Order: sequence, then C-alpha cells, then structure tokens
Amino acid sequence: QVQLVESGGGLVQPGDSLRLSCAASGLAISRIAMAWFRQSPGREREFVATINWIGTTNYLHSVEGRFTMSRDVAKNTVFLQMNSLRPEDTAVYFCAARGASISGSMSKNDYNYWGQGTQVTVSS
Repeated sequence: QVQLVESGGGLVQPGDSLRLSCAASGLAISRIAMAWFRQSPGREREFVATINWIGTTNYLHSVEGRFTMSRDVAKNTVFLQMNSLRPEDTAVYFCAARGASISGSMSKNDYNYWGQGTQVTVSS
C-alpha cells in the first residue's frame, strides 16, 4: 500500500548539481517525517537529511550548506537538491518514511518504509 519511488540519480562531475525526487503514495508526507539516506559498497546506510511534518529540516554535517531537502505537499513528493557534489557523495540514495511519527530521526531503524534507491555517481 505504501510506496516510495526515488528518481533523479545519475552520473555527474565533481561540483555539479543533482535533484532527487521521492514520490510517496499510501501516506501523507505532511503528517509524518521523511528522510534521505545513502549507502555505498562496504558501508552502512548513512543518514543524509530529514524533514518533519511541519517542514523543519536537519542534515548530515558533511552535506550542510550543499544539500537542501524540501517537499511539495500537493504532489506528496519530497526532494533533495544536491549542489557542489563531491566524489564521496557517490552512493545509492534511499527515500524513507517514518510512517507513524511527526518528528524526524537520524536513525535508519526509526523509518518504516523505504524506496528502491537511486544511484548517484560523482566522478571525473
């Protein structure tokens, strides 16, 4: 019933920008917390950004000032605008929904629903 579908990943050069989208169905993003996580080979899934039910955001320190999480409530979609991309940003990016809470969390264990992921590769 609940579905999260990420899109917008791709191959870019260092310093470029990319905008990821996560279209949600089966839940209302304005009533719960949403987040972006990322995972690269050999590493655990890592918190990137979260937005709570009223639109307050928090970020991983290494992306602060470069990434911006936002939402379009009418489209029930959240976004991750990624600027000044670095090779270390390379990962599969996952959209997550907490489902039953209005507050954001940096822990992957607090999220109930996950998208399939979209690959972001930053390389010259």
